[in-house]
Order: sequence, then structure tokens, then C-alpha cells
Amino acid sequence: MNDKQNSPIIIIAEAGVNHNGDIELAKKLIKKAHLAKADFVKFQTFSAENLTTQEGVLAEYQKKEVGNYSNQFEMLKSLELTKENHIELIRYCRELGINFLSTPFDEGSLNFLIDLGCDLIKVPSGDLTNYFMLSAIAEKGLPVILSTGMGTEKEVSEALECMNAKGLEVDKITLLHCTTEYPCPLADVNLRAMNTLKERFNTKVGYSDHTAGISVSIAAAALGASVIEKHFTLDKNMVGPDHKASLEPEELLNMVKGIRDVEQCMGDGIKIPSQSELKNIKIARKSIVAKTKIKLGDYYTKENLTAKRPGDGISPMMAPILIGSQATKDFKQNEKIISNKSLKKN
Repeated sequence: MNDKQNSPIIIIAEAGVNHNGDIELAKKLIKKAHLAKADFVKFQTFSAENLTTQEGVLAEYQKKEVGNYSNQFEMLKSLELTKENHIELIRYCRELGINFLSTPFDEGSLNFLIDLGCDLIKVPSGDLTNYFMLSAIAEKGLPVILSTGMGTEKEVSEALECMNAKGLEVDKITLLHCTTEYPCPLADVNLRAMNTLKERFNTKVGYSDHTAGISVSIAAAALGASVIEKHFTLDKNMVGPDHKASLEPEELLNMVKGIRDVEQCMGDGIKIPSQSELKNIKIARKSIVAKTKIKLGDYYTKENLTAKRPGDGISPMMAPILIGSQATKDFKQNEKIISNKSLKKN
């Protein structure tokens, strides 16, 4: 995780369940995330039996996209990845040089991922109020990324208190602002809440983006996100719960590039001329010149002085000091003024 203010933004390409239960499709998603230069490709690790009862209903957006499943259990059962799948995907990530990450949705899945060598834990928004998972995760002592979709400040505070009570320090936690709707309407993004979390809880913050397109993720980068997570797919028209609210590969690549461009231009916040503009100072700025002919001994006035390029003479900001003193030589119109008067601003 990036602990320093100027560390690179961590970009998580969220494959999620967009593999549709197909290991070969999952590997294609890893390849696309790698080509887009994301830092992590993230999946979801769960057992349908441990995640939902048969009474778990589909969300409205899921009903439109998943086909003929009658409840969450049936849908999730079809999207499970096996232990062997995980091992194969981790191996493939290592071959390509992209980090593997997966969200555990139950304690068994949490322990399984840690046994596989995962050293960063992503907590989904649905577990923001799950004491059992928050406690189990905190006890592992590993860095945590905690999504806060559907949450209030009070609920976020309670989650942090729960994890802290189990030994996890706040400097190991990154809070992701999130709106749990797929796709998220722009009017519901409330991106300023990301920095509200930072100020309120003194944690690193980021953004889990469920909007259509890439503009909000890039805006989050400009606002100081340290982590940005975004769903992606091979094809938005595929059947599955999250495809419609995901980026296609070319969009993912453009998002990563946009974030990196923003990151590069943020700078250190100190207002000084950049190295690239130093050479233009004399060209673009102006010097005090004679507006009319000035004779030796004449007094400088607003009427006989003006400012024109280039800026390699006396700065026009010195005019109040110069005015009222006497010319030390004759000056032609448009000639740069020189003076033996000490021109220092108090």
C-alpha cells in the first residue's frame, strides 16, 4: 500500500465475477488488466452456502442481467471459483507481473486467501456492518482496503472501532468511498465524501467507482485518492450481474492512462515556476520602458513610463519606487529604464 502522500495511486481492475465462472475467461480478464497497466486484478472469493440463504433476493440491476436465476444463491453458485481455479489464476498473474487480489465474503474464504499468500485484504461494502468478518479480518493484522458503500459516517466509525479493538491500527486501513448501485448515477456519486472520510478518520482514502465511463475515477485521482477500483469486462453485453456497469478493455486502458496523467500533473503544491517555464519569463513578462522621451534629470512619472516586453529589465512592480526619482541619463521612447536607485520592495 502507498503510505506516502506522493506515492503512486494504486489502481485495482475489478474483474469480480465477470468471468461468469469460466477460468479461461478469468485469465483473459487478467491479461487485459495487465495490458492496461493496472496494479492489481481483483476477483471475489466466496462459497454461496456461506454467503447467502435461499431467501436472498436478487437486486433490481441483477434481475435485468443474470438470466433465469430465481435468487442470489443460484446466481452466486454459478460464479464460484474453485481452489484450483484460484491457484491457477495466481500463477498466471505472477507470470504476467500483475498483482492478484480477491475479496473474501466469508471467514473460510478469508483464511483460504491468506493460505494462498495474499497479504492485502479487500472488504466489500456489504461487510461494512458485519462484526464477524471485520473482527476476523482485523485479527490477521494485514493491510485492509474497506469499501464504505451504503454506509454512514457513524457506521464507518463503528467499523473502524471494531477493527481497532481487534488490534488493527488505522494506518493499515484505506477507506474507499463508494456508491453501491450499478451503474451509479452521477448525481449520487458525492465524490467530496471521499475527503470527508480522510478528514474525519485520518486514514488513507480512495474510490470504488461504479459509474459508467472513466471521468469520475480520474476526478477521484485529482482529489487525492490513494486507491481507485473499477469493474471491467471483456464485453458489456455479456450475461452476468456486473458487465453493464463495467469498463471494456480499451476504456480500462484509457482510465489508467488518465489517472497516471493526473497523478503526474498534481505536483507538490508549492507555487514556484516550473523548470519548463523558466525560459519563458523574460519573453512573456515586461520591463519598465520610457513611454516618451526622457531627459537626464527629469522626474519619472506615470505619464512618461510604461511596461513592455521583454522582461529582462526593471520589473513593472518596482514602478512605485522608481516614480518620483530622477533620470540618470537621456532615454529614447521604448528604451528600457536603468536606474542607480536601490529598487527594493519592503
